[in-house]
Amino acid sequence: MAADPTGDWRVADGVANIRVAQCNGNMWGVVAWEKTPGGRDSNNPDVARQSRPTLGMPILLAMKKKAGEDAWEGQVYNAKDGKTYDSTITPTDADHLEIRGCVLGFLCGGETWTRVGPPIPSSPANSMAKGTAKPAAPAPKTTGVVAGAKPGQKTASADPVGDICLLPDIAHAR
Repeated sequence: MAADPTGDWRVADGVANIRVAQCNGNMWGVVAWEKTPGGRDSNNPDVARQSRPTLGMPILLAMKKKAGEDAWEGQVYNAKDGKTYDSTITPTDADHLEIRGCVLGFLCGGETWTRVGPPIPSSPANSMAKGTAKPAAPAPKTTGVVAGAKPGQKTASADPVGDICLLPDIAHAR
């Protein structure tokens, strides 16, 4: 069985970390760290969203488990061009996640992300949404270290994103 896709992942070009968690029965991923803070979704075709911060922005959208495979299918939002693509994520081992996206089902590209944070326990909010009596695991405690930060590096906030299942764009996607 392949590795758990949840956790924090550094994108191939190193400009961001993506936090992947299971929310509402699907895998979601949001920008959890930026190499250059203060990014905006300036290429979004929706003018009203062009000023939204990229930190906390969903990019892996409602990825559903593929039957019989260690892979999830859904969509990926590419802030570099403001477009959404059909996508698949597949853990290739405990420390690597392959993401592939396609336009029209055949113009495909992809990259491999590297793990920078451990798998994430099921969100208390997500566990409650599934109808369980109590959360499967407590939310991880903040340690004051940002995934990808160098030892001793000062950061404005230890975890500015937190539990991604509670972000409005994800919490309201049912």
